[in-house]
Amino acid sequence: MRLWSIHPRYLDSKGLLAVWREGLLAQKVLSGKTKGYRNHPQLERFKKFPYPLAAIRAYLFGIYQEAKLRGYAFDRFRINLSGNALVKRIAVTKGQVVFEFEHLLAKLKIRDFDRYRKFRKLKRIIVHPVFRKVAGRREDWERGGRRGSLCVK
Repeated sequence: MRLWSIHPRYLDSKGLLAVWREGLLAQKVLSGKTKGYRNHPQLERFKKFPYPLAAIRAYLFGIYQEAKLRGYAFDRFRINLSGNALVKRIAVTKGQVVFEFEHLLAKLKIRDFDRYRKFRKLKRIIVHPVFRKVAGRREDWERGGRRGSLCVK
């Protein structure tokens, strides 16, 4: 499961479809409707938020909006938008953003070279609308990979 902190505009079609499916799974997990994935590290930041379901729903809505811009037909009604509204954004460290962006670039280099070329020299990485960047290294819950080397502002 990968719930990207970076803005969905950077994702290729495969990445956007995958994050939609994984976000819907995360919504089920946080709703208590699954037995598996309950302790998945990607869910930690949503679980720590005062209203985890509101946070994942706002996250999914951001994915939905990007898909709609691209002409995809994601079903908005799969996101339960009732309940608590997200009143503040979730903190994500700059190191995490860099890590994810480098991880995505490696995927794009193989899957969508034009998109890779478009974003490879990017220095200012925009995050998903539910997040706000804060100083810090890669998040403790992130698994594997190497530490990021890009300078993110």
